[in-house]
Amino acid sequence: MTSVQVEQHDRTPGEGVQGEGDGEGYHRALGARQIQMIAIGGAIGTGLFLGAGKAISKAGPSLILAYAIVGLVIFFIMRALGELLMYRPVSGSFSDYAREFLGPFWGYATGWTYWLFWVVTGITEVTAAAKYMSYWTHDSFPQWAYALIFTVILYAANLISVKLFGELEFWFSMVKVTAIVGMILICAGILTVGFSDAAAGASVSNLWNDRGFFPNGIGETLMTLQIVVFAFLAVELVGVTAGESKDPAKTLPKAINTVPWRIAVFYVGALIMIMSVIPWSNFKAGESPFVLAFEKMGLGIGAAIVNFVVLTAALSSCNSGMYSTGRMLRDLALNGQGPKFFTKLTKTGTPLVGTTFSAGLMLVGVWINYVAPGKAFDYVVSFSTISGMWAWIVILVCQIRYRAKADRGELPQSTFRTPGAPYTSYFSLAFIAMVIVMMALDADSRVSLYCAPLWGLILGVSYLVLKSRNPSGAAFEKASSSS
Repeated sequence: MTSVQVEQHDRTPGEGVQGEGDGEGYHRALGARQIQMIAIGGAIGTGLFLGAGKAISKAGPSLILAYAIVGLVIFFIMRALGELLMYRPVSGSFSDYAREFLGPFWGYATGWTYWLFWVVTGITEVTAAAKYMSYWTHDSFPQWAYALIFTVILYAANLISVKLFGELEFWFSMVKVTAIVGMILICAGILTVGFSDAAAGASVSNLWNDRGFFPNGIGETLMTLQIVVFAFLAVELVGVTAGESKDPAKTLPKAINTVPWRIAVFYVGALIMIMSVIPWSNFKAGESPFVLAFEKMGLGIGAAIVNFVVLTAALSSCNSGMYSTGRMLRDLALNGQGPKFFTKLTKTGTPLVGTTFSAGLMLVGVWINYVAPGKAFDYVVSFSTISGMWAWIVILVCQIRYRAKADRGELPQSTFRTPGAPYTSYFSLAFIAMVIVMMALDADSRVSLYCAPLWGLILGVSYLVLKSRNPSGAAFEKASSSS
């Protein structure tokens, strides 16, 4: 039987944490190299490896511009998060900041929404992993069975220790980074030296020769923004690791400042190379552009290797989901906004009950893969996008509120200020609003916007029920900022 402990939550805003463990009972076991790779891995996932196929087929080469623009917005969001983290590094991250700067309900809503985001994302990623396995098995083994196996394995790994989680993410990310850099170099070799079957048609002019840079019009490019945004979801995961980082003041800013070159290389650079070697019209929804690129090059073994890499990427993201859901549930419970049994930790500092509960819900993905294996990925992507963007909205609004208070001298200034704030934060919020409008215009993703008000209603009613049972509880009083 697993031994557990229950920690008391007695932390005031503005209170940092030092040492091997923090006031929440977590172990500071994540080192600099692990934080760096978690940050890198968060920006490279299924959205790029699988979702980009659909986006390329819709937008053509203009998808490169879409990734660059969204990447800029992501950098502003991450710098806003970094400013908050340096003010107060906590494992609750977004929900803690929402609780302090917006009020107790918003902390409650943010914590539960981010938890739901990772549950849905876990379903998305385990679905993608199961789909990738069919590359080798050719449907001889049911897709739902792979989803079940992967869910169980990652659940078990997450219960051992946060250090093991960090090591898994380090090597998962290393595989992804090595593969993308390797493919960029191979594509560069094809364009310059001219080897492989794809050399005859390979040219940078492929980016504009087939009906121009915007082959289907600017409007179609705008409609792919939700796919592009989905590819970047989870970059904010580094904020959840703050409570378990050995030296957050040093490692977190360094990880965040690598965002621009990560986006430039892994997204923009990779797409430029792929669409220069293989004309964009060859790509279609449901197929990984990376696997297809190697197949067109005549490198069969390369396609198999890349398929293994994208399988790794999916499992990496699902692993992150297992990690973050347990911690978000525990933060809610410690603040009186969730069941107390979620506060339990194992001796190694992992949130046992929260992780188990979340993993159990991720098994819904197994059922989706059973009843609709062909459509499973599309069903959950759009809802994952809207729930994930909520965390970004909260980060930006909290940063605006924090900066205003800090400039008035009510709070200490962060050592990692957001460039151009608050204007860059306002710009990022406007961009997110535009993406939501694009989702409303897309019949495939509109369903997620129908679900969002229902989720909001559930949160509102449940919050009022909890507050009615304990109206004077600290969980329902706005946190007072420390000066």
